[in-house]
Amino acid sequence: MIKFGTSGWRGIIADDFTYANVAVATQAIANLLKEQGAKISVIIGYDTRFMSEDFAKAAAEILAGNGIKALLCKRNTPTPVIAYDIIHSGLAGGINFTASHNPYNYNGLKYSPEWGGPALPETTQKIEKYCSLIQPKDIKSMPFDEGVKNKFIELHNPQTAYIKKIKELVNFKALKKSKIKVAADVLHGTAVGYLDALLDNAGIRNITINKNRDTMFGKGAPEPSEKNLSELKDLVKKESYKLGFSTDGDADRFGIIDSDGTFITPNQVIPVLLYHLNKTRNWTGIVARSVMTTHLIDKLAAKIGVEVEETPVGFKYIGDIMVNNPDKFIIGGEESGGLTIRGHVPEKDGILACLLMAEAVAMSKKSIKELLKDIKKLTGEVLTSRLNFHLQAEQKDTFRETLKTKVPSGIAGMKIQKNVTIDGHKFILDENNWIGFRLSGTEPVVRVYAESDSQTKLNKLLKAGKDFVYGK
Repeated sequence: MIKFGTSGWRGIIADDFTYANVAVATQAIANLLKEQGAKISVIIGYDTRFMSEDFAKAAAEILAGNGIKALLCKRNTPTPVIAYDIIHSGLAGGINFTASHNPYNYNGLKYSPEWGGPALPETTQKIEKYCSLIQPKDIKSMPFDEGVKNKFIELHNPQTAYIKKIKELVNFKALKKSKIKVAADVLHGTAVGYLDALLDNAGIRNITINKNRDTMFGKGAPEPSEKNLSELKDLVKKESYKLGFSTDGDADRFGIIDSDGTFITPNQVIPVLLYHLNKTRNWTGIVARSVMTTHLIDKLAAKIGVEVEETPVGFKYIGDIMVNNPDKFIIGGEESGGLTIRGHVPEKDGILACLLMAEAVAMSKKSIKELLKDIKKLTGEVLTSRLNFHLQAEQKDTFRETLKTKVPSGIAGMKIQKNVTIDGHKFILDENNWIGFRLSGTEPVVRVYAESDSQTKLNKLLKAGKDFVYGK
């Protein structure tokens, strides 16, 4: 069965992610699109994974066979670029072949409707239903050359319009004036020709590593996590770069390194950029964050007079808030490494996040750590951590049942004041302490999130969280 998780449908290549299943999923999307009427166009993108361009070509043939014009990207393309092109070109939607930050043996399909954000559950549930009804005889396809000849398939380049948009969103004058020097690691992903090109355009001295296509991603995963950025951290420290930037396989997530080689978590990046946007652009209104993202955002928001909207995990929910509040929306982000800002796409953009952080450092003339100190003078200390536990299917089912039926009255010696259940379970213990539990929608993982105003209490919460997961 084809099931859409937090961000699209993903599977292991040649196991469940096959040509046959891609054909079914694409035909289901075509059926959905045909409900919108005739003469519609859809962009098809792909990342640098094994066979991504082949899956994209097959999808273009199926859209063409259904009378839908397929704008097939000429090269691998970041997810935020696909999102921007849907809006900029007035398209009916976009299909992107990527498994984002997942290991090399995965591939995936993301579908975005005409509003540019990730499809909401009501849309993906329709696609899943159509998938379950499709038989091989129902799949319509047009050979690629015939599709090109009949103008149902067109090779497409969305790069120029996107780069122009980023130049409107980021203060390039301040970047040029600052003369900062940065290093970037694109992890063999789609940000090549985007992040490095924009840094060049901004007049920032820079070096970009891992620009070559490697479908194995160094036998790992193109995830800009601290453990995957040791090469970048060493480069920043050794060559005295002001910042280190990284993006994941489809460039919708970011990784940030400060000048001393410290990895700056998304839970730190989002409040720093909220602080920066409020201070330099006087933006007020709404900041959106997913349920397990830091409450440092809430504490800062209270100090600067900004409203916080809490969402389930999945950027589609943040995108939905953005679309419904275009003039009030300031920034939205997730602890997993995605954000967007007012005036941009309702989708994660790791390229934009990196450039905004360069802008914040350039305009403040401070390191990220110094900016965090300024924030914590307003909010007090906020320490955050996350643990991932890989459980067997039976253990996962047992824990899921525990969350339903055996919610404790307290944890780590602190009474549970509130149980937030919009996605997983987040136990609010008091004003400065909470712990959350969530089963991943894309991986066989249970995640434990904790936040406190002291390291001692945070360590106690994490230990108690682990014990709770394993039933101790």
